[in-house]
Amino acid sequence: MSVFTKNRLSQETKSAVASLDDLATRADYSFIKSLNCDPDSKVNGADHAPRQVFTGHYVPVNPTPIKDPQYVTHSTNFFRELGFADSMAEMDDFVRLFSGDMSQVPEPMRKLGWACGYALSIYGTEYYQQCPFQTGNGYGDGRAISVLEAVINGRRWEMQLKGGGRTPYCRGADGRAVLRSSVREFLAQEHMHSLGVPTSRSFSLYVSKTEKVKRPWYSEGSSSKDPDRLVSEAVAISTRVAPSFIRVGQLELFARRARKKEHPKAMEELAKIVLHLIDREYGDVIDQNLTTAQKVVLLAREFRSRLTSLVADWIRVGYCQGNFNSDNCAAGGFTLDYGPFGFCEVFNPEYQPWTGGGQHFSFLNQPMAAEQNFHVFCTALLPLVASHEDYLRELGEIRTDFSKVMQAQMEKMWAAKLGLCTFDAALFSELEMLMVQTPLDYIIFFRELSMLPDDIGPLKKSFYSQPDPEGMDKRWSHWLEKWKVLIGTTTDTNATAPISLEAVSRAMKLVNPKYSLREWFVVPAYQQAAAGNYSILRELQAVMTQPYAEQSQAVEDKYYRLKPSEFFELGGLSHYSCSS
Repeated sequence: MSVFTKNRLSQETKSAVASLDDLATRADYSFIKSLNCDPDSKVNGADHAPRQVFTGHYVPVNPTPIKDPQYVTHSTNFFRELGFADSMAEMDDFVRLFSGDMSQVPEPMRKLGWACGYALSIYGTEYYQQCPFQTGNGYGDGRAISVLEAVINGRRWEMQLKGGGRTPYCRGADGRAVLRSSVREFLAQEHMHSLGVPTSRSFSLYVSKTEKVKRPWYSEGSSSKDPDRLVSEAVAISTRVAPSFIRVGQLELFARRARKKEHPKAMEELAKIVLHLIDREYGDVIDQNLTTAQKVVLLAREFRSRLTSLVADWIRVGYCQGNFNSDNCAAGGFTLDYGPFGFCEVFNPEYQPWTGGGQHFSFLNQPMAAEQNFHVFCTALLPLVASHEDYLRELGEIRTDFSKVMQAQMEKMWAAKLGLCTFDAALFSELEMLMVQTPLDYIIFFRELSMLPDDIGPLKKSFYSQPDPEGMDKRWSHWLEKWKVLIGTTTDTNATAPISLEAVSRAMKLVNPKYSLREWFVVPAYQQAAAGNYSILRELQAVMTQPYAEQSQAVEDKYYRLKPSEFFELGGLSHYSCSS
């Protein structure tokens, strides 16, 4: 019996969903019911070869089950939120479904999944060559297959297999994910949710005991930029869950078709996907009785608010998306597609874990990348307001003002990290320069600052090296004194008296995490998992789902420390060219 199966009886008596049959009663497929199926799709879902998809919002696809699936882990926190019994994760029928076999699902569940097409823009520039047909009609969910949409406790969720096999959008690849990348994504989604950052959620993770595929990866100790060998890795399927998986790139695809009048239903399909997005993701803030044009303007305004807040949160916790294209940008305003992501350790505005990502997707360039994706989003909406001059102008203003809203969110975030009511540009500018010149660990520095140290001694726990120690010490001490004067005058928005220093410290600790999912923690977890040992993975789950907590001394000694020098510049640890 695994550690995750212990002490369940008392919990399961309270669970609303204790079996796959219980879950089946919650099935409700709004995406399938509301939108258009590809008319060229196959009735049995045996649609696994690359082909052009010219129209329709989705293609029915039968996932390809992994062979001899074995339970790795599941999100106990998310199961609890959903009211699921933990024991379900190891039940045969549950394992069968979420490792890719839909043939025996109970009614009214559908026996077929679905995959979607989308377009690609990189930093606002339309691309077609990633599609094997050079048309954009073959780009989309190449290995992600949704298998269930359900209403659970009044909320709608879509469940999607990552690594579920080939689809028409696979572009010739095998449609598989490997255990290594699946462990990374599973842990990252768990961690990001616990950090308070909007994200898709981790649900379950299964690995094949017998099926392997080859992937390019790094030799042990290699500092190469690109992988230098092929390795055989176990295939895995992780299930991720979100209110929907509609991407900016999806809206973009249908807008391109409408703009070019590629088929008679192009404009209708664009309107349908946008209105469905509003129903799924914005139904609580956009009145359904409004006209389409009115809804579109409100959608743009609300998405701008969510996207700017999201990116500010990414930077607050040290997260770098690495490949923030339009197809990796969720139209619901949450984090999606943990591919070449990373968490910043040594503070560097140009931190970029993915060797193929370029500086335009680096750590502090993410606000600009978000702006480009927002422009793509607004461009996709234009055909729906083109005949309404007032709404067209309003949409343009919303688009133009993105940078102002983004800057306000960033200043609000930096002020919170520093324990200030209002942003101080001069103080922050000096701090940023010091952080670059020292250099230091981004997460540890702000956590130590949250303790309101009397001098720079505690801050030095975050320093990796210090050129000109005497001169830098003086500069740091000078900055710290200026900062302490400012926090001493911090007031509540509804009060005139200064907030106590204890309250300032508590507030800072709520936005400055103590624990971060560093890659050198994750590597041993997936290496041991490959040998069938999941102890490190599950330990990381426990630690990284309490990132703001003061945990045990043993946990602190192990996970609250600087990156060892021998781990710098290693391929697959400090950088990687792929993560699949």
